Amino acid sequence: MPTQLDQAIQMVVTNLMANDGPLSVDIVNKIGVDMPMLKHAPVTVTDYLAHYCNEHADTEFLVDGDIRLTFGQCYADARILAGGLVEGHGLKKGDRVGIAARNSANWMIAYMAILMAGGVATLLNGWWKGGELTDGIKLVDCTFVLADEQRAERLKDEDIGDCIILPIHHDCAPLEGLACLTEKGGDANTSLPTIGALDNATILYTSGSTGVSKGACSDHRAVVQGAMSYYSQQIVLAKLMEMTGMPPAGQACALVNVPLFHVTASIPLVLQSFALGRKLILMPKWDAEEAMRLIEKEKVTYFVGVPLMSIEMASHPKKDQYDLTSCTAFAAGGAPRPVEHVKKIKEEMSWGFPLLGYGLTETNGVGCGNFNENYLAKPNSTGPASKPIVDVAIIDADGNHIPQGERAEVCIKTIANFNSYWGNEKATKEAFTTDGYFRTGDIGYLDEDGYLFIVDRLKDIIIRGGENISCPEVEAAAYEHDQIVELSVLGISDEKYGEVPGIIYVTKGDAPLSADAFKEFIGSKIAPFKVPVHYWQHTGELPRLGTQKIDRVALRKIFNDRVTT
Repeated sequence: MPTQLDQAIQMVVTNLMANDGPLSVDIVNKIGVDMPMLKHAPVTVTDYLAHYCNEHADTEFLVDGDIRLTFGQCYADARILAGGLVEGHGLKKGDRVGIAARNSANWMIAYMAILMAGGVATLLNGWWKGGELTDGIKLVDCTFVLADEQRAERLKDEDIGDCIILPIHHDCAPLEGLACLTEKGGDANTSLPTIGALDNATILYTSGSTGVSKGACSDHRAVVQGAMSYYSQQIVLAKLMEMTGMPPAGQACALVNVPLFHVTASIPLVLQSFALGRKLILMPKWDAEEAMRLIEKEKVTYFVGVPLMSIEMASHPKKDQYDLTSCTAFAAGGAPRPVEHVKKIKEEMSWGFPLLGYGLTETNGVGCGNFNENYLAKPNSTGPASKPIVDVAIIDADGNHIPQGERAEVCIKTIANFNSYWGNEKATKEAFTTDGYFRTGDIGYLDEDGYLFIVDRLKDIIIRGGENISCPEVEAAAYEHDQIVELSVLGISDEKYGEVPGIIYVTKGDAPLSADAFKEFIGSKIAPFKVPVHYWQHTGELPRLGTQKIDRVALRKIFNDRVTT
């Protein structure tokens, strides 16, 4: 039965959709299917940036250490840098421009400049090693990559073809840290290309079940609609607060503690903030105590991160030394929270509420949301589909929609969905049903109230603290060791991260290979967060299914039991 909050939300959404209201929709066709689109949203990301930076021009936007910038300053600097990309570097509309750097204000200004110049902002995973970065660059044929010193060093001995590395520096003013973009000419007076709604805007990377990263490419319309979908939820919540006599007061403020290359940061955190006029406090690296210090100092109102981040603060021994009461929302995305985490967050930070969002890179982060009393009532659920542009269905392998309560693949239809995996027509086609739903690879069901429950995964992916790890990718790196005969990488339950990689391996002649030696070898091939945490050397052949494939399900149970007993 719908809760009182659900009923109130539905009433507000209905009112805001009516009479050409702020949530009114048009019906547009995408991939041959009619879908709702927020009618009053800006057409392109560049329009979106220009409109809201002008609306909030004098409002403080980015705080990065000692650097503090308003929306207007950010836009003015990005416009100059966009001119440099076009005039000085000859960037053409549609060229892919990678960003390989840690979080900083200059990362964000570079992102704005790339889009304004007509480039496709290509968000390379800053945790990747040199070979992984090279693969990402070559996959989409980047023309330029903006790399900070650490990432540039990783690429120093790599073959990246004709791609040009441009240096990005942190902890300084944008025009100084990104001076490479204007050193050959170009400024705010340089003419910029005309950009359309269906022009490519972004590429975000996702680990596929094959072990090969795919570049999920979205057009401007999809990215804007994704950001506006989140903004719509805030409009609804603000209206509900007004109805209770407690309208939002003061400037919203959020901590940026998740990597900017991740969809969680890209859409709901960063892009939505332009519309909200929300201040962003940047952290170069996650640290729970530093996060609490910044929450107190900057009066942060909204926190989002992978699930382990909020629980780290809630259980931190120094939590009571900081005033965190300005922060009333503790959101998580990327992975489900254990039920005990939900309870503990509410108990330890009673002035706020835990929230949970469910979306994917391919959906530009939109999908479902569960918050406040509803989340406490159904802590195992990701919540219902976000109104008014998201539709969630449970669909089997043959494309049949499954009745309420029954389990099959979770599928999402929205105008915010990506367009294609770059250069991979086959994977793109397989990602969608004939009626326009994106196949998430998650198994779940919808309850009688339309709340989504995720129960399993089809894809061979481990979610470590919100970061996707492809089992085949880790296996491919491990198989490069000359002593290995066969192996299997599995998700192992972990109290802190939800799950972490574990590896079971067989060597030639059952010769000993220590966990430390094997870990060091694998760590030289892939990013640290992908490296297995648990190691088991197995004697003889690994268990097989009737198809002669390794029985991952049986192995997962056996070795998870070993860890927990």
